Amino acid sequence: MFIKNILDRLRMRTKLLVPLLFVFFGWTLLSLLILRVIVEQQTRSDLGSDLAHSITTYENLQHYHREMMHRESVLMADLPTIKALMTSEDKKTIEDAGTEFWRTSDSDLFALFTPDFKLAAGYRRDSVLHASEFEDSIQPHLRAAEDSFYLVLDGTLYEVAAQPIIFGDHATGSTLGYIAVGYALDKRVAQQVSQAAAAEVAFADRGELLVATLSPSLQSQLRAVLPQIQNDAQGKTVRLGGQRYLAAAIPLQTHGIGDPRPLLVVLKSFEQGQALIMRVNRWVAALGLLVLCAGAAILLSISQSITRPLASLMEGVRAAGGGNYAYRIKDEGAEEVRELSRAFDRMRTQLQQSQKELVQAERLATIGRMASSISHDLRHYLSAIYANAEFMSEAGIPQAEREELLAEVSSAVHGMTDLLDSLLLFSQTGRALHRHFESVDLVLQRAVAMLRSHPAARDVQISLHGLSPLTAYVDAKKLGRAVYNLLLNGCEAAKLNSQAPAVSLTLAEDSSSIRISVSDNGAGVSETVKRTMFMPFVSEGKQSGTGLGLTLAEHVASEHGGRIEFERTSDNLTVFSIVLPKTTEQPPSGTALGAAASTETTL
Repeated sequence: MFIKNILDRLRMRTKLLVPLLFVFFGWTLLSLLILRVIVEQQTRSDLGSDLAHSITTYENLQHYHREMMHRESVLMADLPTIKALMTSEDKKTIEDAGTEFWRTSDSDLFALFTPDFKLAAGYRRDSVLHASEFEDSIQPHLRAAEDSFYLVLDGTLYEVAAQPIIFGDHATGSTLGYIAVGYALDKRVAQQVSQAAAAEVAFADRGELLVATLSPSLQSQLRAVLPQIQNDAQGKTVRLGGQRYLAAAIPLQTHGIGDPRPLLVVLKSFEQGQALIMRVNRWVAALGLLVLCAGAAILLSISQSITRPLASLMEGVRAAGGGNYAYRIKDEGAEEVRELSRAFDRMRTQLQQSQKELVQAERLATIGRMASSISHDLRHYLSAIYANAEFMSEAGIPQAEREELLAEVSSAVHGMTDLLDSLLLFSQTGRALHRHFESVDLVLQRAVAMLRSHPAARDVQISLHGLSPLTAYVDAKKLGRAVYNLLLNGCEAAKLNSQAPAVSLTLAEDSSSIRISVSDNGAGVSETVKRTMFMPFVSEGKQSGTGLGLTLAEHVASEHGGRIEFERTSDNLTVFSIVLPKTTEQPPSGTALGAAASTETTL
């Protein structure tokens, strides 16, 4: 049932292509598997042969090097000066004079021993020779009369050749001591062996890796698998760093004392074989893809006449779901599909007509909400104009009072103009700013003066703090309107509180910005409004208001390259701040700016 449900959800074209895909993938995977097994077997056989050849190459090199060391130790043991030095039986004399012989031999390890196998003098290149440890390690080999053997000192593997120093005939003479000459099997030697054997090599002793030509990360992995291969001379497959290697471990010393003996680990990479497998896989995949494309082309040409009309219908459904009711469906395909297309087209036309009606109704409702929200403010301004006009028409009014009434009428007219500008600012984005160098404190004072004529500001204590002769490159009209909106919101919020309503306007600056903060002692912003308070027509607890105050303030701050911030302080004050960046430009010389206001004013 589950498989049937899945098949029912598949498209017709998919149902036709699925069997072809299964046949293609099955044939391709089977071919790749067979080829992989064949190539893998051949690669392993070739690597086994190469591994055996690499081991033989190293054994030949080792035999040649051992013969050279043997000759060197024999020659030095026969030197009369060495024999004369050993007859002194004075350790200090032997140590001092032995330095010259060590330098002459150019060996990494050089030592002279007394007839009772005690160390008389010992030298080691690039490291300190610990006499007791060295003596304990080499004595068993000297006692066993081994002429060549291996030693591990402080993690370094040495190949050592030793000879007795005999006074007189070798058969009947007396033994004066022993000489040992050794060479370190270090990174340099490992690289030489690696090049000669055409493989990665490593030297190990007692399960510990001493030196290797592998990278440090691969060496740590080789240490982990070393116990698996240290007793396998035929070759074992290991994985290092994502690659497979055929590894074999052979003892460096097939006779003598010491068990276990140092090991030579040789590793041949399967990389060439894997490259061959990948090349074959690409050819098989390319041929399979070619067969798939040919079959798909034939199948698509057959299914196109069936699935294309259905695809066109599906596109129409998606377009209608996305709100595009103008998309027309082609009338093609079988009769049943054409009838379904015509029915959908009729439904699309009906939905398009219904959408137009809904949009028109929503537009009218929006206009109604906007008209209702601004009617209170407009009536206030008109009432002020009408009342002042009546007062001005009375006879006997002094000229000074007439001028004062005219100023109030002018202020009301400007307030109505600003209100209309706010609506235009809300409806028209991207409008250019008219910036000038303005005195910020005068902009703030004008906003406060305009607020005083509003009924919401009655009985509200409005205080100004931090006013200073600060100039900024701003659009004074828009910035003043934004500050006015924040002040008006603060007054309305403060009057809803049981305490004496108070609103504070603060101007502050630092090295990079100007901050204009409006705080009130109202109840604050509810959690339900915080997420949407900067959206248009969002208003809470007000009998009137457009709901555009915070929206326009944020818009003006953003146009000036700044931002608006909100916080609730610990002393229960609600603070809205307009933060504007300071401009790097300077006002033109001779520009007249208003005088600084006092640092604190209470209205």
